[in-house]
Amino acid sequence: MSDRIDPPMAMLAELTHRCPLACPYCSNPTELTGKERAFDRSLGGCVPAGRSAWRAAIAFVGGEPASRRDLVELVAAAREAGLYTNLITSGIGLTERRLKELDEAGLDHVQLSLQGVTAAMADRIGGYKGGFDRKMHVARVIADIGFPLTLNAVMHRANLDDLEATIRMAQHLGARRIEIACVQFQGWALINRAQLQPSRAQVDVAKAAVAKAVEELRGALVIDFVPPDYYSDFPKACMNGWGSTGLNVTPDGTVLPCHAAETIPHLSFEKVQDLPLSEIWYNSPAFNAYRGTDWLPELCQTCDRRDIDFGGCRCQAMAVLGDAAAPDPVCRKSDGRSVLDALLEQDVHEIAAPEYVYRR
Repeated sequence: MSDRIDPPMAMLAELTHRCPLACPYCSNPTELTGKERAFDRSLGGCVPAGRSAWRAAIAFVGGEPASRRDLVELVAAAREAGLYTNLITSGIGLTERRLKELDEAGLDHVQLSLQGVTAAMADRIGGYKGGFDRKMHVARVIADIGFPLTLNAVMHRANLDDLEATIRMAQHLGARRIEIACVQFQGWALINRAQLQPSRAQVDVAKAAVAKAVEELRGALVIDFVPPDYYSDFPKACMNGWGSTGLNVTPDGTVLPCHAAETIPHLSFEKVQDLPLSEIWYNSPAFNAYRGTDWLPELCQTCDRRDIDFGGCRCQAMAVLGDAAAPDPVCRKSDGRSVLDALLEQDVHEIAAPEYVYRR
């Protein structure tokens, strides 16, 4: 099978689960890793020898990657290997001096998270007083240095009505791109699903606002919109198809096809300390479990969307239906859709004033 698989285009290197913020939608697992053993200054063996084995980019994520004292050295090692480097950060813990050191090390791009467009909203969502003001300061330093900037705005019930102001903030901060990502219900977001799930009316208004902004800001700001899965009629090709495009390496060195893959209990995942990354990518039973379309159930095999969405998200099928091999319950053609609709109805009406379970 390995001769039919392309090399990965990108890796998310989860350097740590430590983070000053406590966002209730954090994609980190609910059982956080307390000790990092995978990533040393040579990237813990994650950068294969030779460009032929690796194609494009590495993104440093967390938790908060700035919590790692050796972040500058890690960026330098990735650049030396010829990789495009992206830092995905809350901004907390980054100083002007450290950002300049990252610039000198060859950092290509910064992606800054945004919890809200006001201090009151952002600090409540992030669970960190003063976090918004600190983030705005870091954004100005990023602009002064000249890093290309993407603003990553995670949207949900509490802040989706602020969408137009969020887009204006991206312009104000000099971002080249904004990713408007409605919460995907894995990790901590799944615990807080009832508190975070927006209403259908909110989503309809947001879609119209995005469509208008895309036209008005064409050529000035790239806008990527990830709408809520639960209100869609058909699933997305999660990660462009399981094991087809990118991978995650967790703080303890576990290699995953996506950030939530460990929620599928029957799969076992190897570590970079034990096997070469290329061996894991091409030959791991877990990576091959849901690759391509041969594994798909009958409903998906005969569907005209088979090669578009590849059955949808395996982790979502696991979370909602308890069966990772089932069609994504978002699909209107599947029996699982009635289960998802019942959950959606329950979530939207269950809680009027959100009380979050914060990531700690």
